[in-house]
Parts: sequence; structure tokens; C-alpha cells
Amino acid sequence: MTARILVVDDIPANVRLLEVRLLAEYFEVLTASNGADAIETCENSKVDVVLLDVMMPEMDGFEVCRRLKSDPATSHIPIIMITALDQIADRVRGLEAGADDFLTKPVNDLQLMTRVKSLVRLKTLTDELRLRASTTRNIGIEELLSRNLAADDLKPKVLLIDERRPSVERVQKMLRNRVDLDVATDPHAGFFQAAETPYECVLVSTGFADFDPLRLCSQLRSLDRTRFLPIILLAEEGEEERIIRGLELGINDYLIRPVDQQELTARLRTQVRRKRYNDQLRASVTQTIEMAVTDGLTGLHNRRYLDSHLQTLFDRAVARRRPLSVMITDLDRFKAINDTHGHDGGDQVLREFARRLRKNVRGIDLACRYGGEEFVVVMPDTEGAVAEKVAERVRAEIASQPFVIGTQTVEVTVSVGVSCVLKGQDSVAALMKRADLALYEAKSGGRNRVVAKAA
Repeated sequence: MTARILVVDDIPANVRLLEVRLLAEYFEVLTASNGADAIETCENSKVDVVLLDVMMPEMDGFEVCRRLKSDPATSHIPIIMITALDQIADRVRGLEAGADDFLTKPVNDLQLMTRVKSLVRLKTLTDELRLRASTTRNIGIEELLSRNLAADDLKPKVLLIDERRPSVERVQKMLRNRVDLDVATDPHAGFFQAAETPYECVLVSTGFADFDPLRLCSQLRSLDRTRFLPIILLAEEGEEERIIRGLELGINDYLIRPVDQQELTARLRTQVRRKRYNDQLRASVTQTIEMAVTDGLTGLHNRRYLDSHLQTLFDRAVARRRPLSVMITDLDRFKAINDTHGHDGGDQVLREFARRLRKNVRGIDLACRYGGEEFVVVMPDTEGAVAEKVAERVRAEIASQPFVIGTQTVEVTVSVGVSCVLKGQDSVAALMKRADLALYEAKSGGRNRVVAKAA
């Protein structure tokens, strides 16, 4: 695993010590001796993880962390704060400033490396999501990145998996009114509960009498539904090897008992904030994909989707020797509707037409807005004669009831051309050309009619 790590410390010996450790693990290392340089480096260079000293002159680590986390351009960079301070209040202060972790000097090499590698994995995931989301600018990516997710008032839904009743009661008391907490005392039941419920974090205790908690963590990481679910391990003093192994397996964080309430709350908030950030990036990617293939006005597929799928449907029909039909519809005298009722009125008609069209075709039929007031329906496993009947049903549905535009109504009719795949030599272009010629004949023959002669 390779990544670019920024080491920030005003003492050159400390910088050199961390640099040597990281270079030995084949990380690329950048350095900064003060907060201003660290912020500039993060803004202008690709940084995967920041190792940030707290006690620095002019601008301390807490302020550097706050500034990096408040800037949309750098808020996604994981920060590990490293300091000689060992008070819980200092750790909580660092976590509340937005740090992803907090390590106390002298830092254990193995612990440091497992932490860095764990956060590098998270950063890689976030970078991939950001790249996908930013490929289009119309999904509001800048607005998304500028949201303060940590200030979200929605209580996170959390699952605690712990078989010891006293331990469960302590955690419940600590998190009362802070999270929506569920409890599973059986690890097997907890696994299924985590898989079936949209939790934002899972707390896993190491104190099971006859069960390895890391096996549960591994199972959660191997299941698609829980692959990105944050896991915090609640461990006992002296379980360093188990903690390190857990970090290698993909747990996100850990706490050593006795657990401090403020630190538990702060670490939970950090994990939930990152999960919500990545979830929103995934939602934006999904939205982008939908926007790429969907007509925003009518909700039907768009021409891009038709162009990419019609050939597949055609090839499948030919290979299986099954029928395939296409109909092209065009709203009659649609320009007059726009001229009379404006484009808003025209949009209302198009939306209602799409609704009626969808109602009269099957789920397996591919209904698309071809452009303007033209629509195409591809009907797999449909003979030309049957497609003609479907087209007539659509035409009658449109003509049977006026369309409502505001407080007015308008009579709307539609012309339809139908074609089907011919045996022997045929192509998508020829199929669409025949449907288009049939539509032209319907329009020139008086409109409000179906022509399937070319089928």
C-alpha cells in the first residue's frame, strides 16, 4: 500500500523520526514545520493522511485541524493528531476539532502504521467516490462537500454487540439521548441485525466468553451490505495485538476500557460524520447515473439510453429468433400548444403524455423520450400486428380525454408509426427508418392515426 503522508511538527528531530518510519513502509512523505505550511500543502498537493503535532507555535494542531476540516477542498483528508498530551480531555478536543484519530507520544510503531494504513484505505474509497461524483457539475458536488455533516442534528442509529450486561448498561447510560442505540447480546444475532438494519456504526465488544470478536468484524467486512459500516472495537487493557489485528481486518476505531463518555461520543461522531459524507457521495454518483440516462421532464429513459440499449435488444431478438417491434409517437400540432399555453403548459402536456404512455405499455417495454415531442417504445417479444394494437390503444388513450393545463383543458392527439424486425437481413437503423417513415405517413395522412404498413 502506497500513499502520500504529510508530517507536521515544529521539532525537526520528531519529523525525521516519523519520516524514517514511514519511508521504511514505502510511503511517500511530505513535511511541514508549522500550521500555515501544512494547510498550504494540503490545498496544493495530493495528501492522503496528515500526521499533525498539537503543540506548535503561532497556530496549534487543533486550529490547523479545524481549518482543514472546515474547507471543502481538504475536509476529506484524514488527520491523526500526535502529541505528548495524554489527558482524555485533549483527545476529545482533537476529535471534536475533526481529527480522525489521536495518538500519544511516544508512538508505538505498529500502532502508528496500522492506523495510517486503515485511514489510507478510507481515503482511497472517498477519493474514488469524489472522482465519480465530480465528473459532472450539475449534481451540486460543491454544495455537498461544503455541508457540515458533523452538525447534523439527526441522531445516529448505532448497534452495540456485547454479551455482558453490566458493560451494556454502562454504554447505554453514556449514549442515552445522544444516539438511537440497539443492543445484541448474541454475536450471531448481532451480525444478522447489522446486515438487516441501516445502522451508522457498530460497537463490538471483545469480552465474549466463547466467540472471537474479530471473526464478527471480518464477517461484517465481507458482506456487501455492511462492507462500509463503521466498526468501533471496545477492548480491554492489554489487548494491543487483537486491536492491531482488528485494524488490519478493517475496523475503523477502538476504545480501551474503562471507556470515557466524552471520548466515546467524539469517536462515534467522527465515524458517523465520515459515513454520512461517503453515503452522500454515493447517492450523488447514483443520481448522476440516473440523470445521464433519464429524461428529467418526463422520467422516461432518454435518447442516450435508447441508443445504447436498442442494439442489444435487437441482437438478442435476432439471435433468439424472437420478434421485436418499435413504435415512434409524435404529438400532433404540439407547437400550437406551446404558442398558446407557453412552454410550462407544453411541459405539463409532455409529462401527462408520458404518464399515459407508461400506463399502456408493459414493464419490459423500453419507453423513451426521443426528443422534443417524439417518443419511442421498443417492445421485445412483440409481433408487428400486436404492436399495432398497442399503438392504437395508446392513440385512443391520448385522444379520449383532454389534457389539463392549469385551469384550462386542451385536446391532444398523437400520430404513431410502427415497425418490426424483418427476417433475413435487417438492422437497427433500417428498423428505426421504417418506423419513422410510417410516422411520416400517419402525420401526412391526417394525424391522430396509427400506420404500421412499414412493419
